[in-house]
Order: sequence, then structure tokens, then C-alpha cells
Amino acid sequence: MRTFFALIAIVAAGIIVAWTRQSWSPSPQPNGNDGGELAVASSSTEGDPPRVGTNETGLPLSLPAGFSIAVFAEDLSDARVLALDRSGNVWVSRPSEGTVSVLEMENGTVRRIVAALSGLNRPHGLAFDPRDNRTLFIAEETRIIAVDTEDPAQRRMIHALPAGGRHRTRSLAFGADGRLYVSIGSTCDTCVEADDRHGSVLSLEPDGSDAKTVAAGLRNAVFITRGPDGNIWATEMGRDFLGDALPPDEVNVIAEGGRYGWPFCYGNRVRDGTFRPQEAFDCAQTVPPAAELPAHGAPLGLAFIPDSWPAAMRGDLLVALHGSWNSSQPVGYTIVRIPLDANGKQEGPVQDFVSGWLQPNGTILGRPAGLLFLPDGSLLVTDDREGTVFRITPP
Repeated sequence: MRTFFALIAIVAAGIIVAWTRQSWSPSPQPNGNDGGELAVASSSTEGDPPRVGTNETGLPLSLPAGFSIAVFAEDLSDARVLALDRSGNVWVSRPSEGTVSVLEMENGTVRRIVAALSGLNRPHGLAFDPRDNRTLFIAEETRIIAVDTEDPAQRRMIHALPAGGRHRTRSLAFGADGRLYVSIGSTCDTCVEADDRHGSVLSLEPDGSDAKTVAAGLRNAVFITRGPDGNIWATEMGRDFLGDALPPDEVNVIAEGGRYGWPFCYGNRVRDGTFRPQEAFDCAQTVPPAAELPAHGAPLGLAFIPDSWPAAMRGDLLVALHGSWNSSQPVGYTIVRIPLDANGKQEGPVQDFVSGWLQPNGTILGRPAGLLFLPDGSLLVTDDREGTVFRITPP
């Protein structure tokens, strides 16, 4: 099969390199109902080095010159979130399998894969306690548990979470304040939730106490991470059924007490004129996104580029676009780079970083999900469709 894909890559390389996916992002209008057009730029433009990075995956993937991508681990169905323990082993959540697996490392390669925990209820978010890297926090659909990684049978419930409805994943990150943050998706596409924990980010002490809502109005902030600025950053999927062009998906910086607009607003404070238009809601009081992404691309994992990468990319944000399900033309299925300035503000167009999982003819070869930088500067990427973990190495 990989030989077959390699032949496709040779034939289609010119097409892939030249192909620039076009999408949109809304610009707010006085009536809050109109949108504009925005392109996701190709990573190479006229006069730039070609996208001829080394590809050892057997798939027709394209990435910038000087970078390389290879298969790191396989046979990990529904691989999603990655976390690194103090021994250098990589933990992987697999929600549909009810499992958290461990990639036991030796000399920089995977020695074996062990299913360390099983029988869990859609485990997704993983976060090691920064004060005690032996303890791993796991977000299941309806609870957060703490596990002793040297004795995984030792686990305790930290905090109960509401059942999922439409969006059942829960993600975790430790903040600069030492508290544990958890994102909880909505039960619906657009609705006013009966339980206001849905569509929010909560914060709690590592022992599960003092839980409180930090940010609300987040339809489905599937992945969160702590940024170099100390803030919690989140990717968010916008609502469905407004057509191919609306609304944008988002990257948000989580602010204490922030209201992010859903279900009444989307994008840069744009009123959703189709959801209860008779109800007054002031979108001007909501927190605008840090970045907007093409509609329906389904942003998941996000990671900030370290100093070991090329200077022009350092501090920028990488986001895995899982790919669309309700767009007339498939979009996403790529990893994009969002250029950020020294203050964490977007300073250029969103660019493809790794592409090729979505072929020009519409064939889908994979769906990137989770991102994790290793101490050596390489980047791990989960593909939950094919059960693969890739490793990207910088120049």
C-alpha cells in the first residue's frame, strides 16, 4: 500500500506543491451577518524555497524544505492526545478504545507499545502534574482521574464532569498558576445549555477542589495548551449549517471571566443572525479570537514552535486541522502555521505547514489530531483516522 502511495506522490508532487487551498474568514459587518473571503496561504510562494522536505512516510505529504517527516508509531487506533513523562516515554489517549497507551522509548525510538490503562470512559485529555511528573491526570467524559504512572492500578477520581451530549471530549492543561484547566464541549450545535459547565473552560486545584468556570461561550474548545506567555490557549470549532463559508473556526486565548460569544456570536464579534435573532445579545462584550481559521477545518491540537526551529518560525503556533464533515468541498486535513509577533498577536496569514492528507481529487489519507514537541525539538503528530503517530524533524 505504501509503495502505491509513493507512486502517487511522484506523479502528483507538482500538483501538491502548487495547490493552494482557498477558504474564507468573516469580517464583522454592522448587521453582523455578512462575511468576506480569506485564503490559507501556501507555505511557499514565488521566489521561496520549494516544499521539498524529506518524506519517509509512504504518503504524499508535503512540508517545507529542510524538514523531514517519518512514521514514529503505528497500530494506535484513534490516537489523540500526547503527553511526555519524566522517563521520556510518550503517553497516548485513545478515546474510542477506552485506553491510554504508552510508547516506551529507547535511544530515541519506540521500543514497544503498552496499553497502560484500559476500561476508561472516552479518555482524552492528558496532563502530567508539573510538581510531580509521576502523576498523570486523565480527562474522561464524566470525570478527571489522577494516575500513578509507576503503578497505573493506583488511580483516584479528582473531579466529576457533566456528560457530553454532542461533544464528549475533555482536554487538560496546567496553567502558570499551578491549577488544572479542563475544556468541556457543548451538548449541541447551537443552544443555551441547561448546565453552564458545557461550552466552557473550568479551573480547579489539582486535588479537585475550588472548581470554577474561567471562560464561557466556547462551543467546542477541543484542545487546550499553556502558551509561552503563560496563558491557556484553545482551539474552537464553530457551529455547523451556515454553509461552507461561515462561521470561522477559532484560536482563543482564555481570559478569566471571558465570554466568547457562542451560541449568539462567532468570529470577531459577529452576531449569529440565525440563532434566536429576536433576543438581544451584545457581541461587542465578547472576547474576539486570537486567530480565525477556515470554516469547518476542525482545529484540534495546537503547539508553539520552540527556539530549536528556524528563526523565522520561532514562537509561531502550529494547529492540526482535523478536516471537515459537513462542507460541500473537503477542507482541513493539514497542519497549519499561524505567524505570531513577540506579543503573541497574529502578524501574517495562516500557512500550510504539512499538507497531503487531503488529495486534490478529494481522497482523504489521514486526519491529524494531537501535537507534541519533544525535548530534542522534533514534533509528534497523531493521526486518529489511521492510528499513526508521525515525527517531524526540523533542519
